[in-house]
Amino acid sequence: MPNVIPISEGSPFPLGATWDGEGVNFALFSANATKVELCLFDDKGERELDRIALPEFTDEVWHVYIPGMRPGAVYGYRVHGPYEPEAGHRFNANKLLLDPYAKAHVGTLKWDPAVFGYTLNAEGDDLTFDERDSAPFMPKCAVVDQSFTWTHATRVRVPWDRTIFYETHVRGYTKRHPAVPEKLRGTFEGLGQQAVVDHIKALGVTSIELLPIHAFVNDSYLLDKGLTNYWGYNTIGFFAADPRFFARSSGAVDEFKQMIDRFHEADIEVILDVVYNHTAEGNERGPTLSFRGIDNASYYRLMPDQPRYYINDTGTGNTLNLSHPRVLQMVTDSLRYWVTEMNVDGFRFDLATILGREPYGFDEGGGFLDSCRQDPVLSSVKLIAEPWDCGPGGYQVGGFPPGWAEWNDRFRDTVRAFWKGDDGTAAELATRITGSGDKFNHRGRRPYASVNFVTAHDGFTLHDLVSYNDKHNEANGEENRDGHSDNKSWNCGEEGPTEDTEIRALRERQKRNLLATMLFSQGTPMIVAGDEFGRTQQGNNNAYCQDNDISWVDWDGIDDDGRALTDFVIKLTTLRHTLPVLRRARFLTGVYDEELQLSEVKWISPVGTELTQEQWEDPAMRCFGLIIDGRAQTSGIRRPASDATLLLVVNAYHDVVDFTLPEIPGSDQWSCLIDTNAPIREELPDFESGDVYQVTGRSLLLFALHAKGQTQSIFRRLEKQLTEESGAS
Repeated sequence: MPNVIPISEGSPFPLGATWDGEGVNFALFSANATKVELCLFDDKGERELDRIALPEFTDEVWHVYIPGMRPGAVYGYRVHGPYEPEAGHRFNANKLLLDPYAKAHVGTLKWDPAVFGYTLNAEGDDLTFDERDSAPFMPKCAVVDQSFTWTHATRVRVPWDRTIFYETHVRGYTKRHPAVPEKLRGTFEGLGQQAVVDHIKALGVTSIELLPIHAFVNDSYLLDKGLTNYWGYNTIGFFAADPRFFARSSGAVDEFKQMIDRFHEADIEVILDVVYNHTAEGNERGPTLSFRGIDNASYYRLMPDQPRYYINDTGTGNTLNLSHPRVLQMVTDSLRYWVTEMNVDGFRFDLATILGREPYGFDEGGGFLDSCRQDPVLSSVKLIAEPWDCGPGGYQVGGFPPGWAEWNDRFRDTVRAFWKGDDGTAAELATRITGSGDKFNHRGRRPYASVNFVTAHDGFTLHDLVSYNDKHNEANGEENRDGHSDNKSWNCGEEGPTEDTEIRALRERQKRNLLATMLFSQGTPMIVAGDEFGRTQQGNNNAYCQDNDISWVDWDGIDDDGRALTDFVIKLTTLRHTLPVLRRARFLTGVYDEELQLSEVKWISPVGTELTQEQWEDPAMRCFGLIIDGRAQTSGIRRPASDATLLLVVNAYHDVVDFTLPEIPGSDQWSCLIDTNAPIREELPDFESGDVYQVTGRSLLLFALHAKGQTQSIFRRLEKQLTEESGAS
């Protein structure tokens, strides 16, 4: 094709396609390429209009400037170089490649043998070379206009100790929402609708955490079964939002920004779940879509003695090579882009141990983790690690450096096991509800570094956790072999849906027990969208491929039990926000303070006395209490605090336990703020120290202490706030 477009040398910085108001600069890193061609397409990405060889190569970056080009231009790359898989090189200029820095994608991948760099047939393997053109089957990149007028130009900065996460999926959350216009359901615009924001705000959560929104690929084996990669943990573009989430145009980045603006207007943070550990190109048998064809040996971790093959610490076929400075730059550039240009408030990193891996293993002082710690932008946002991967030494809960929070699966498993009724779980539960100091109390880290959750997108919903003993993943097409089998779940007496009123009542109480345990524990709680009203996935604990009613939130199906549970969640979040003692910034160690003459925590038995070591070691112990003394210091300054003193009582025993309310010097009265057996109360009942409270089997209670001669106004204000919040729901 003749080159009729005027060009100039351009600049190697910034990488990607950058419009400056007069033209577009294109810059692509490839250390090992011999030639790079820019392919320009019509606005639908269907017809190639021109092909331009990038004329300059500076510091391993190929670049060109095209005057007069404007946002909306559609493009891709062809990169020339050696096709030597056994040396780690997989260049194939017959394959159109996505720009790793593209801010928008146009179209979707169509699976065809042409998208593979090798000959895909019975005789061929990855050492063969395929000459078919992949452009007709590839999504393309688009130049974008970043201009946008923000209503709320600054990010929301919710203090860590006040943070409550709410994990959801852009598409599934609004796909069936009756208050969202049908054409907007499942999109960024749909999620930003006022009715949606109002519900999330009323729940008392502070930060919405979105499952992956980066451009991703649907796996061919799922499409062959009529399924899809619904969760999106298969990224192919770290700067582009997936076209499926736009209502109007995949290049309309303003739709995403508008959604962010709506949440910030409500003082709600937006956290992105990001997947920088691998890409959608898979192992040596995977397609050539972007990184593999641009510079395979730089972008991926390859086997040192056999670079034809990929290190697979992710379990997905490949591992991104963050030890390479340009790959590290790409990831940190991506993060900064989403913070500075798109105004997001933080990130949850999938399989984050990968990000701390160097060739010798996980290192909390590795390049990526050090980069985040010193970066003035990234160190100012919330950074949350999923602290495990599939590689050697991959389980790193508590092993990330200061400045990071981490998903705490030990909290999840312990809380589930305790309320299920497993033996020998009481002592570990005590550690988990006081902030998991065994994992996080070092190097000045705070309790909020532990992100406490009972459910997540991966696994049972809260309703299914108390309704199924076993997973039911038949719809995934793998004969129920996929997904975890050890869920620490209990169906309360009957598998799945039931009309038995006693079982249904027990299930509702168990939901309240699990939620209350999480929201009353030290650390940062995370609620999964729909758990507040008992959303079900019909027993599917691995719904990653279900873009349908199994995964979509059923707003019309919320029944009386669901509405009551929502009201209860609002009570829990209101209590957490109102009572600072539930979210202390210091670990509760139980050490006696001689100067203040008190212990910040005390563990008591049902008879009101301190638990003995023998009782802690009793595997059958299922009922105990925790007193958190509100007078204990909350900072390093030596002075008494004035928070409320609380008594948390948990009873996983199947029957009633008589619990004697303990005596506290200078106080004589306890108010019952929460009883999961009586979630709706007209007023807060009071009890005297020494009174015996009959704790229902499998229930949780929270009491607050009234000091002698002090007004009870704080509790009356709390009661009023609870009533108002409940009415608002």
